[in-house]
Amino acid sequence: MLAKTLGIATPRKPVLCVSARKIKDNAADWHNLIMKWETLNDAGFTTASNIANLKVSLLSKDKVQLESSSSASSEKEEPYPEYNEELETLCEELQATLNALTKIQVKMEKLSSTTKGICELENYHYGEETKRPLLFHTWPTTHFYEVSQKLSDMYRKELLLKQTVVEELAHSSDHDLILSYLSMWLYQPYLESDSKLHLESMLLETGHRAL
Repeated sequence: MLAKTLGIATPRKPVLCVSARKIKDNAADWHNLIMKWETLNDAGFTTASNIANLKVSLLSKDKVQLESSSSASSEKEEPYPEYNEELETLCEELQATLNALTKIQVKMEKLSSTTKGICELENYHYGEETKRPLLFHTWPTTHFYEVSQKLSDMYRKELLLKQTVVEELAHSSDHDLILSYLSMWLYQPYLESDSKLHLESMLLETGHRAL
């Protein structure tokens, strides 16, 4: 009755029922993981902003001190930058966020791998047959894998970019570069504009969204 309400044709063969249930569960997992990613991204941006503001403040302070001391002795060795406990704490927070994002991306990779396995199972059962029963409305099983793989690739590239931001943000001494790193974290350039459309289409196809 529930499947009928959602507009899903329940597959007759047991193997298709199992595959359909797994793909539907995967679609829900994709939604949950992406929502968690966005929450962590927002939290990470707040931390990164605090790092950027503190770093800019420290750079300005160092510049003033350097200018005031340069007239005293041109031969005096410049002091090593003072350790800043607040900056260290913020960097640890951002690294923790990155670690959590990494775990999410690993789970995304597993979802793609699982969908690929379902495609291979279909190939085993149907061989070269071109007409295969659809698990849901219009998407062949291979399209679920293509969408999953595309989303997974986007988030993998985005994670690599965030790793660079985490590694370089607190160590940069260039004001414009610091702001660029901050912008990269916020706008997530590797998450293409159609990523949300892919997700919503998957949810619609599997009955998680009403037709």
